[in-house]
Amino acid sequence: MDVKDLRLVVALAEHRHFARAAAASSISQPAFSARIRKLEEELGAPIVERAQRFEGFTAEGERVLSWARRILADCDGLIQDMADARDVLSGKLTLGVVPSALPACGWLTGAFAAVHPAVSVTILSRTSIAIQAGLDDYSLEAGVSYLTNEPLRGVRTVPLFTERYCLVGSPDLLARPAGTGISWAAAAALPLCLLSDDMQNRRIVNAAFASVQKAPEPHVVTNSFTGILSNVRTGHFATVLPEAQATNHNLEGLIALPLTTPEITQSVGLIIPDRDPVLPVTKRLIELAENLQHPMRSV
Repeated sequence: MDVKDLRLVVALAEHRHFARAAAASSISQPAFSARIRKLEEELGAPIVERAQRFEGFTAEGERVLSWARRILADCDGLIQDMADARDVLSGKLTLGVVPSALPACGWLTGAFAAVHPAVSVTILSRTSIAIQAGLDDYSLEAGVSYLTNEPLRGVRTVPLFTERYCLVGSPDLLARPAGTGISWAAAAALPLCLLSDDMQNRRIVNAAFASVQKAPEPHVVTNSFTGILSNVRTGHFATVLPEAQATNHNLEGLIALPLTTPEITQSVGLIIPDRDPVLPVTKRLIELAENLQHPMRSV
């Protein structure tokens, strides 16, 4: 069995399309299909559900995909380890980050890229559930996610910073001076635009409102912070944002009020699979995270 054929299986899982997977693998589609068929013959089982286009993996194919990701992760780890022994760490680092933390993780990835320029870093916006799944199936080397709000399994963690929240809206709608604290109960009485329920940040906000016996129904729901702010800028809605998002976006024409009574905080941190040996790229990332001081990290 050629390990390169396992990379083709993973490419097909990523692109869900024979032609795109072949192009990403730098081979022709006929050659790609032929190698998948050859692998099926070697394994004695069909891997792909075939029709006029890619229909998915068979049950056996899903098992092959799981093994392929595991084997390739070990192969990549071996290559990285040998390079690291020569002080020339190389390879790839794919990092899944919850959307609320994207503005705050640049300090970490930027510092990592400066120290390890031969490592290719990819940052993907993912829900916390998708990050856990990516760590489990070897498609992510690491993640940045909430550490304590919902259970994590099979991971090692490094706290990075403490997330706090603010209410953002037009001065006319909020009717308070910028910087003045506002309670969660008062925020619940306003017309709101919030993230969708599949985002952990929204579930945190829901719990904060519930802690003051409120359950506001948002007028508008979206799965992106850009979508939220495009609605808030109309002047018709307010929203709850993590500090990192409020600081990162241009809030011209809007004001941000710290949400207090109660003050809600969440720990956000780096997570990696709890496996031995640890991939050299994730080992170096953790070492860096433990020694860098994030400006939003609690003292």
